[in-house]
Formats: sequence, structure tokens, C-alpha cells
Amino acid sequence: MVVTVRLINAVISSLYELSNRSDKLKDRPLKGVYQMMKMVVIGVGAIIIFSLLLDKDPSRLLTGLGASAAILMLVFKDTIMGLVAGVQLSAYDMLRPGDWISMPKYGADGIVQEVTLNTVKVQNWDNTITTIPPYALVSDSFQNWRGMRESGGRRIKRSLHIDMNSIRFCTADEMDYFAAQGWISEAEKAGGQIVNLHVFCHYIERYLRSLQEVNTGMTLMVRQLQPLPEGLPVELYFFTTHKDWIPYERLQAKVFEHLFAVIGTFGLRVYQKPSSLDLERMNRSI
Repeated sequence: MVVTVRLINAVISSLYELSNRSDKLKDRPLKGVYQMMKMVVIGVGAIIIFSLLLDKDPSRLLTGLGASAAILMLVFKDTIMGLVAGVQLSAYDMLRPGDWISMPKYGADGIVQEVTLNTVKVQNWDNTITTIPPYALVSDSFQNWRGMRESGGRRIKRSLHIDMNSIRFCTADEMDYFAAQGWISEAEKAGGQIVNLHVFCHYIERYLRSLQEVNTGMTLMVRQLQPLPEGLPVELYFFTTHKDWIPYERLQAKVFEHLFAVIGTFGLRVYQKPSSLDLERMNRSI
């Protein structure tokens, strides 16, 4: 009987290895299901072995276990919940090994390494390991970044805060310069007064569309948000072709460094709260 149990468990392990090599099943969190199958085989084998040693009918032992089902469910509560959660995660394709997930409640933000019967192992970006119960991923909400990786780009949504005191109509010389640069059309120039912020927003959009790292086939816009005490937020909303963290951050820095450097050309200023040094200079001037 012991040899039979070991043989069946070896077959189950082989099935698990084969499923990991299958293109359709290798990304499914099936390890917990196979672990439960092994536990059932071991449990049934143990009952048969005890019945043989005691010279009793195995059905009587099974009947006794049925009477104590409530106690068994209490003892194996986490295991049963983990099995049900694993089946749900696999059936609805909610989670796969290799997915990047974020779950702040459990301090998890990284790549899923393994999904077992009792734990989901996540390696965070600081190389620490966080373990989460599988049923927590079903009962609570978490963020899965797989959709971003499979899509055409990763979103950047960030704002510049413009000092509203610097927003004004362009002078004639500025309009001539902007028209020569191609930032405004001759029709706009002939139309009369143009606000410098309007020209700056159009410049940002043209600049973003000129970058190869920006996916122009997805949503790309520059919009104004509700004015705040910190200034007027001008939000950049676009998608990058880079999905990995480091190239994504580099592109984001490149875009905003350029805008900080060029904003003075349009007669605009970025809002910045006065520091102690600014207040000291003001007091000296007074």
C-alpha cells in the first residue's frame, strides 16, 4: 500500500511537470491543486493501512471520519480555502507565476514566484519575499500589471504646475518667433491674441509625438486640471513603448527635464513654494 501511494504521488508529480511544459497550462497556478491531490491520496492510503493493521473494514474508518468532518474542516480550514482559491485564480485567469502584482495591504509589490496550496510567494522589487494566503487574493483586491505588459504601452500621467501669474497674451515678437518655429500657424497668428499657455500645450503635444519611445497610436493628450493653490496643473497623459521600469523612468525624466528647460521660452514659470532662502532674500530686499 505504501508503494502504491508513492507510485500514485509520483504520477501526480509527473503530471505537474508535464503541465508546466504545456503552453496552455504552464502559466496557470495549478501547484496547489496537485498538492491537494497528493494529500487526498496519502489520506486514503493511511486509512487503508490502518484498516489492514487493525483488521477492520476501511468503510468503518471512513464512516468515523465522516462523523468528525466538522473537526477535520476546522483543522484543514486554510488548506481547503487555499484549494478553492487556487481553483478560482486558475479558472478566471486572475493570477499567473511571473505576473507583477501590487497588494499594499500585505506589503507586496513585485513578481509572483510561486502559487502553492497555502501561500502565494511574491518577490518584491527590493528582493524581499512576501507570502500571501491564496484566499486573500480572492477576497481582497489586488492590482495585476499583466494587462499593461500585454498592451501596446505603459501609461505616464503626470502634471506640471504652472504659476498662474505668468499666464498672459503673447507679444507680437513672441508670435513672430513661435510662427517661425512652427509652433503656431499663420492663421492663428493673424487671428489676434494668443495665450502663451495655449502655445506651450501645443508644443508639448508636438514634442511628445516626435519621440520614438511614445506610442502615438494610443491616447495622447495635454490637458488643464482644476486650478490649485499650488498653481494650474497641466497634465501629460500618454503611453510609452517601454514597459520595463528603468527605461520607463528614464523617458519620464527626459520629457520633464526638457519641459522644465524650455518653459521659459514661452514666458511661463513653474510654480514652486518659497523656501527659507527665498524668504530670507525677500526680507533683505525689504
